[in-house]
This record gives sequence, C-alpha cells and structure tokens, in this order.
Amino acid sequence: MAGRITTHVLDTGRGKPAAGMQIELYCITGDNTWELVAESLTNENGRSVSPLLEGPEVVPGLYELRFGAGVYLKQVYNSGISEQPLWDIIPIRFRIADAEQHYHIPLLVAPGGYSTYRGS
Repeated sequence: MAGRITTHVLDTGRGKPAAGMQIELYCITGDNTWELVAESLTNENGRSVSPLLEGPEVVPGLYELRFGAGVYLKQVYNSGISEQPLWDIIPIRFRIADAEQHYHIPLLVAPGGYSTYRGS
C-alpha cells in the first residue's frame, strides 16, 4: 500500500465540518528550510478534495500542516467575534517514519481552542 497524507477540519464550536479553510503542507528540506509541497481548501465536508501527498511523493521526514484558522473563524463567526480571532495559523508538525502508511491528521477547531490526533 502506498502512503498518503490526508486531513480534515471540524468546527467544534458549530458542530460542523469547516468548509473553505486554507491548508498548506510543508516538509523540511536537506538544508533545514521549509518547502511548500501541497495546498488545498477544505470542501463542504471539511476535507481536502484529494490526499495532500500520496505514493512516491510521501517520504520519511518532518512535515508541518498549516491551517488558516484565523481567516476561517473571522468569516464564520463574524458577528460573534468582536476582535480578531485568537488563532491565526495553526501549525501541526509531525514525523513520517514509514512512507507506506496513511497519515491522517485532523484538526478540531473553535474560537476558544483546538486539538488534533492521528486519525485513520
């Protein structure tokens, strides 16, 4: 089985998928700089349309998902947030040891907090 990296975002404040959130996936290069390798917007189900990376593009190493939570929260909670959202870009850094596995990294987000876990 070829490896892949996927994600989805749930808006726990509303109890719904977070549609329209910008997602960027970076990996660290040999010279210790972050390189953008994929980007997507979440669809109506809070997911990217396809895996962010899959097959031979998935290699062992250090990766970081960056979720554009600030723009999303401001748009969705416009009338409920009197100031700028607390969260702006939410980075989730993770390591791929086995490039043949499926790495599903979800984000649960609300105006007051966020969490993540390794999904299936």
